[in-house]
Amino acid sequence: MFEIAIDRDACDGIFACLARDGRFVEDDDGLATIDPDAAGVVSVERTDDRVVAILEGDAEADDDDATLAARACPPGAISVREVDA
Repeated sequence: MFEIAIDRDACDGIFACLARDGRFVEDDDGLATIDPDAAGVVSVERTDDRVVAILEGDAEADDDDATLAARACPPGAISVREVDA
């Protein structure tokens, strides 16, 4: 399993992540979030400051999607890391 975390204070709504990974979507505030109904998404928790999603799979194997989305984020608002199941 892996975690995608979005720092909502750092997100500028540029949406480079949406072009790299279809699980990222725009929320009602015009910032990036994770679609809770997307394939592989186990849970999504949102606060005023952060969005944290837990996903099935391996972040290393998901390099073409979530990790590339994080790398493409100009303000560096997205992090991806492995988590224990």
